[in-house]
Amino acid sequence: MPSLVDIRRKIKSVKATEQITKAMQMVAAARMRRSQSAILSARPFAVKMEELVRHLADIQEESVDQDLSEVHPFLGGRRPAGRHALALVTGDKGLCGAFNANLVRRAIEWLRARSGSTVFLAVVGRKGRDFVRRIKGSDIETLTELVGIFPRVNYAHAELLGKVLMDAFLERGLSDVTVIYNEFKSVAQQQVVQCGLLPIPPLEPGPQRRFQDFSYEPGRRELLGALLPRYVKGQLYRILLESQAAELAARMNAMDAASKNAKELRETLKLDLNRRRQAGITSEIAELVGGAEALVS
Repeated sequence: MPSLVDIRRKIKSVKATEQITKAMQMVAAARMRRSQSAILSARPFAVKMEELVRHLADIQEESVDQDLSEVHPFLGGRRPAGRHALALVTGDKGLCGAFNANLVRRAIEWLRARSGSTVFLAVVGRKGRDFVRRIKGSDIETLTELVGIFPRVNYAHAELLGKVLMDAFLERGLSDVTVIYNEFKSVAQQQVVQCGLLPIPPLEPGPQRRFQDFSYEPGRRELLGALLPRYVKGQLYRILLESQAAELAARMNAMDAASKNAKELRETLKLDLNRRRQAGITSEIAELVGGAEALVS
């Protein structure tokens, strides 16, 4: 049975932990507000750029049998099979709940689905880097590692990652490039997203194909050649901002839960301490009364 000194020591330790978790929660909340503002500003640009690129790539009316790769390699067409790339965007630190564990679990599923194929990995974040370094296989190659960029993501990071992925797609004959990241839905919700980055998926038939008729100068091919690399980097920049905001939100929620648990534990220990003190005082009073009665008798 622990003594009163041990209980007081535990209370002091839990109180210090509670102060740390509260401080981490406040820091994450302040950074998350800035990150949330950044992602809300970047989303409209990414959406508009995607609409423009899809409009320029909509050449089905011109030639139904035309290979899209003849217009631009990023548009797909006939690609070599059996060579895939994955860009895994994780966090640099822990203490954010299941944020990184969910990403690693999805990446494992992606790798198992492509066992036997040649896989190229590009990882963002220390947690993703540590996961990739534990993987062993002759058919797995790491393209690049970006660590220590959160929570100060900028467009230069997206340019570096985008150049590596685009060069690998063209020079190594990849069939596709997939990105796995956490999307920021709200402060209380983050969703693991797996999406194809390259080749750019074609337009689906339906109302969304009804574009306004524009005239482009000098022409669609020239504009696509200039816009598609910027489009890929813009999408990666949005993804990095999404992951940054989602990580900070997850850490804020995790630290809030940890602070509440520490407070409950501290109150439980205080109650146990008071009960033990009361029991000790009652025992001493009983011994004093008993001794007085013995002297009187």
